[in-house]
Amino acid sequence: MCALNIQTETEVGQPAGYEPAVNDFAIMVATKNGSGSQSSNEVLIRALYHMGIPVSGKNLFPSNIKGLPTWYTIRASKDGYVARRATTEIAITYNQDTAAEDIQNLPPGGVCILPMDWKWGRSREDITYYEVPIKEIVSKSDIPKDFQDRIGNMTYVGMVAKLFDIPLDIIYQALLDTFSGKEKAAKMNMGVVESAYKWTEENAPKQDPFRFEPMNSTKGKILITGNEAGAIGSLFGGLTVAAWYPITPSTSLIDGVMDHKHIRVDPDTGKNTVAIIQAEDELAAAGMIIGAGWAGARAMTSTSGPGISLMAEFAGLAYFAEIPCVIWDITRVGPSTGLPTRTSQGDLLFMHFLGHGDSRQVVLVPGSVKECFEFGWRSFEIADQLQTPVFVMSDLDLGMNLWLTDQFDYPDEPINRGKILDRDALEDFFAQKGEWYRYRDYDGDAIPYRTLPGTDHPRSAYFTRGTGHNDRATYSERADDWVQNMERLRTKMENARRTLPQPVVDHDPVKRIGIISYGSNDPAIEEARDRLANQGIETNYLRVRALPLSLDVHEFVLSHDRVYVIENNFDGQMHQILRMEIPQDTTHMISLALGDTLPMTARWIHKQILRQEQK
Repeated sequence: MCALNIQTETEVGQPAGYEPAVNDFAIMVATKNGSGSQSSNEVLIRALYHMGIPVSGKNLFPSNIKGLPTWYTIRASKDGYVARRATTEIAITYNQDTAAEDIQNLPPGGVCILPMDWKWGRSREDITYYEVPIKEIVSKSDIPKDFQDRIGNMTYVGMVAKLFDIPLDIIYQALLDTFSGKEKAAKMNMGVVESAYKWTEENAPKQDPFRFEPMNSTKGKILITGNEAGAIGSLFGGLTVAAWYPITPSTSLIDGVMDHKHIRVDPDTGKNTVAIIQAEDELAAAGMIIGAGWAGARAMTSTSGPGISLMAEFAGLAYFAEIPCVIWDITRVGPSTGLPTRTSQGDLLFMHFLGHGDSRQVVLVPGSVKECFEFGWRSFEIADQLQTPVFVMSDLDLGMNLWLTDQFDYPDEPINRGKILDRDALEDFFAQKGEWYRYRDYDGDAIPYRTLPGTDHPRSAYFTRGTGHNDRATYSERADDWVQNMERLRTKMENARRTLPQPVVDHDPVKRIGIISYGSNDPAIEEARDRLANQGIETNYLRVRALPLSLDVHEFVLSHDRVYVIENNFDGQMHQILRMEIPQDTTHMISLALGDTLPMTARWIHKQILRQEQK
């Protein structure tokens, strides 16, 4: 097993060497999977948050065997940049299997923290070493034997706190956060942190330029994962049925529903109103939420690429029978089983055209945890109003990592169920129209009216059909009925271009270079744009938030001399969709697709655009 290949070139604007570096560097922690490092890393990131320093964390962990290498990168940025860094200045090497390469990947002037117990030579003269006696510190602490192996990682928390100026009271506050306010666990871990802090103070004089200083840049912000944000948003959107089968990296979204289901408590009875069902597989989960959606529930599931494959037939059924439901796809790397714990945007084309035959699914693409919350509730509104499945495509990076975000804007508008006819509305409808047929377009918007099972009216029943049918919901194999139905469905999707979440656009007509992207690439693109601007390359930027694409996207492409389409997949799937949809010449549109299994970096984007512009 080789170590994470971190590029050794320094970041643009971040010189190597021994210049002072305050609140603008990255720490990489290398440990073994299952060693308890997750808690230690969370303590560090929460401590920096409490110091008011903009911070982000990226977890790279194996998918199969306990004991394999795992890396966690914590980035502090006084300027508020939260994308993955291509270079880390500090390496905490607590995994001997990868230590040699982890150390080699440090830039000149970097820092290595490693266990003293290894007794090995120093391979580089251009970095600073700090050695910590893990066993000695843990053995002298009052730690139960069963916890000693896992609590050893708190030694690097103590050393980092001392070396880089994180106050101990802030560390303790972060411990309480990490252990959900459990003082006994926090105090036990704090004992090891304090011992390591004191040992460092007495035995490891500072020899590097890196330190943290308090800021005021996190006030009013929260740390949360995209999956948890999506779960809370779904509950605020009226979620009543969640059916799923566990799969990395989506399981924590349903965990979030379980953790926050108290949001959906009936005030009169005190009972929870959300049914959470673990299905026998993804196929069954899709069937359950479609059945629930047909019955009037706001129903969702969460999965990843392999689960989407199993849901394909049911997705086509819901599209053609016009049944609302929500499917979250927290994307990972494929094809096949692929790399379940790496990030990608490789499901975009598959999801958009999912189903047998001619279908085009609605896909929402959040670019932040705040939008994960928003699309959590908004996806139900769209599904009900369009009477169709709505897919929300997040990814492992956005879904499973902690992100610093502004507080959420909670929905202040009433729930809109769309064209549902209850008893009284149906009676009025018959009085006005003299009829009601399930799949007939009465308003010219291609969206029919529906009733829910149990509606107390003798004429409320209809047949739901995934087979050929006419607008009366009667079985039909007539070519004209089929074409009429498909044309209406196509019109519904075309109209959705105007009602779905519109792209976020930064467009100055004077600038002739455009960037198009989506999802979790956003932080890296914003940072790369700043770097390019510092070199005199000004860019416009459009971030797609939904498929089918808004016509604003087409106009953006056609209004620039060059357009770079940046995405985290191997084939440039958004670029393909744009070429498919825009009939005009798009030879000026350049695909920059990476798909290297890791979150996007500003360095790569900057380098690729600079290379193209210098041709």
